[in-house]
Amino acid sequence: MIPDHAIDPSVPPSGPGCVDCDALGGWWVHLRRCALCGHVGCCDSSPAKHATAHYKETGHPVMRSYEPGDAWFWNYDTGEYLEDGPELAAPVSHPVDQPAPGPAGRVPANWKELLGNP
Repeated sequence: MIPDHAIDPSVPPSGPGCVDCDALGGWWVHLRRCALCGHVGCCDSSPAKHATAHYKETGHPVMRSYEPGDAWFWNYDTGEYLEDGPELAAPVSHPVDQPAPGPAGRVPANWKELLGNP
């Protein structure tokens, strides 16, 4: 269950990619969107784990996948995965032509090795 205080369906996402990685010139594997403030951060498979950092810094507990075709939510407070939930303000994912990992041009050729995946 998603607590009412943890979501604002009227807030749009902060952009098409991880705002923190974009500011630093980094890259990500997948993206997550804060259901309360719209902050887009990278997932825990990404080098910087900005979505989790956002939760730790703000206490905003609920993230939604920001990947095309996904509608699941994650509640950091409870460790609960929810297959779907309330509709959030558009857009509901990064642009379909944006690769994962992304963004195009910033992902190192050896990204799998850097993440410990041969």
